[in-house]
Amino acid sequence: MGKPTGFMDYKRQELALRPPQERIKDWEEIKTSSLPHKEELQKQAARCMDCGIPFCHSGVMLGKALSGCPLHNLMPEFNDFVYQGLDHFAYARLNKTNNFPEFTSHVCPAPCEGACSASLAGSAVSIRNLEQYIIETAFAEGYVKPNKPAHRSGQKVAVIGSGPAGLACADQLNKAGHSVTVYERADRAGGLLMYGIPNMKLDKHLVERRIKLLEEAGVTFELNSEIGHKISSETLLKQFDAIALCTGSTVPRDLTIPGRELQGIHFAKDYLHSVTKSFLDSSLQDKKAVSAKGKDVIVIGGGDTGTDCVATAIRQGCRSVKQIEIMPCLPHSRTADNPWPEMPRVFKTDYGQEEAFELYHQDPRDYCIMSKEFIGKNGKVDKLRLCQIDWQKEAGRLIPVEIAGTEQIVSAQLVLLAMGFIGTETQLFDEFKFARSEANTIAANDNDYMTSIPGIFAAGDARRGQSLVVWAIAEGRGAAAAIDKYLTAVK
Repeated sequence: MGKPTGFMDYKRQELALRPPQERIKDWEEIKTSSLPHKEELQKQAARCMDCGIPFCHSGVMLGKALSGCPLHNLMPEFNDFVYQGLDHFAYARLNKTNNFPEFTSHVCPAPCEGACSASLAGSAVSIRNLEQYIIETAFAEGYVKPNKPAHRSGQKVAVIGSGPAGLACADQLNKAGHSVTVYERADRAGGLLMYGIPNMKLDKHLVERRIKLLEEAGVTFELNSEIGHKISSETLLKQFDAIALCTGSTVPRDLTIPGRELQGIHFAKDYLHSVTKSFLDSSLQDKKAVSAKGKDVIVIGGGDTGTDCVATAIRQGCRSVKQIEIMPCLPHSRTADNPWPEMPRVFKTDYGQEEAFELYHQDPRDYCIMSKEFIGKNGKVDKLRLCQIDWQKEAGRLIPVEIAGTEQIVSAQLVLLAMGFIGTETQLFDEFKFARSEANTIAANDNDYMTSIPGIFAAGDARRGQSLVVWAIAEGRGAAAAIDKYLTAVK
């Protein structure tokens, strides 16, 4: 440990965000363009206590709650290297466990910080910010190189899906010497990293930079290649020695209430995809994006995707934006059933809500709200009937009960459904005929990631359901190890 009293000597410092009134005028990164001075980052790294038993990299489930990093990143070690000014060593240590720190340092909710021992005595070490410093310094100094294998095994693997799980799986298999082809149905690689997260939250040049590195290392990308359309499962099974299914959990939860057929009601993933594609294709000049301009926007769902919808609608020039959530507001501090080192389930204000408050002078979120009916005008949604609910326990389960006299009708010319995802698309099951889990995901065990069909593996959200980017990378790495073991045994 570089400085035993660092966590007492220095206060936690976050990377600065651009002022809301400035950043809502463009689609660039919400973070400032430059990292703090190296000396300041070294102070932040000095706050790491190098605990006797560090929980930050445990990556275990405590009941239903995650504790620490699923990638088992060695935070105390790379923090110490940053403190000592040994940036090359810090990158080498981070690169041992995390294929894409440039992604996690932008979009991961940092369960490592939730498990940081320093948070028991004050505030956690700013691990995510230090990750960003390490990887961006590594790129700037030329430490990051294509991972070209010394020898090729002669065996071929198809990876279906180019999200974080697919990219991590492809990277690991390529390092092991196998020839990897990644199939992506969209026109750009990256999956949710490319089209599921807005540019201001994850600049797409970061994704493109990593894709280029993978290509230089020998990974082949086949775009506009949906399985079952451009290429069949039979062809893949003939051409490849193993297949990794990393297609995500992409079936959105719907809201089947009266008026659902009206125009102007969109799934959040389709809305965000349309805006990002239009932004990348034409700087939004092709007018192909679903537009919130001049409209009253209602976002149904209180998670990160809902926040992204709020921020996107603001940049498009919406007249107003409201985010409603059927669940109660989270507490402002840990409760007894959410102790350290579990990932904290506490109230937070993210960038989208901060921007809405700046514009409209009030928090856009409202809790314990249930949608009852979409009301139309000329075939398009125009209003939304809502009511407040109370969560009551019945037969051991919590159920929402409408509170009498709370019904209201609010203006809404654009409604975005951001209520999460409920499984993997059925087309894959129809194509490959493998077993399905009770959660409507691909059934594959935790040990070897193999489906009910030998040689076909599954990883990421397609296997475990909707989860974090860091979990997807961990799953991709785990599946790659299992596939390499399988191919070695076959050979």
